[in-house]
Amino acid sequence: MTGTDDPEALPPSTEGFVPDHPEVRAFWERARVHARLNVAPTYFGPTTLEVVPPPAWSFGSTPEQADALLALVLDGTKTATASAAEEYGEEPLPRPGQLGILLDGRGRPRALVETTAVEVVAFDRVGAEHARLEGEGDRSLAHWREVHERFFTETAGPGRGFDPSMPVVLERLRVVWAEPDGPGGR
Repeated sequence: MTGTDDPEALPPSTEGFVPDHPEVRAFWERARVHARLNVAPTYFGPTTLEVVPPPAWSFGSTPEQADALLALVLDGTKTATASAAEEYGEEPLPRPGQLGILLDGRGRPRALVETTAVEVVAFDRVGAEHARLEGEGDRSLAHWREVHERFFTETAGPGRGFDPSMPVVLERLRVVWAEPDGPGGR
């Protein structure tokens, strides 16, 4: 439960969120129309062809981080992100052309984004250009390293921790479409 009594509310952590949530599906339909996307249907069930929404996810590990980083994306400041490669486990890494639905801190869909570039590098090899594109703080590499070392340390799974040589997935993003005035156009 999300701390609300709303059974339709999305959970606060929605990485890899199932696209069947009604709010995600409704957002996806609006985004497809507004962005004029021509997306081929895929099988969704034994006999039904549907256009399945892309994964829905949020930035950070708290609702406040999700909202702050989403705001940077929506104002055009944040055009890149970084993840610890180990977070993907057996899941495939993002790839250019892949779409995703960005969620706010309440788990509400806010923007459709496209991955435009992906690179895997060691943490200590991330460059100043990537730090600037992430758009956080003073946009310096020193700030990026400080914040991301802390984040990767806090969110590491059991038996894992921060290592300066750890592989990091660097992803560039562009906003395909964002709803004006928040979820549902309200």
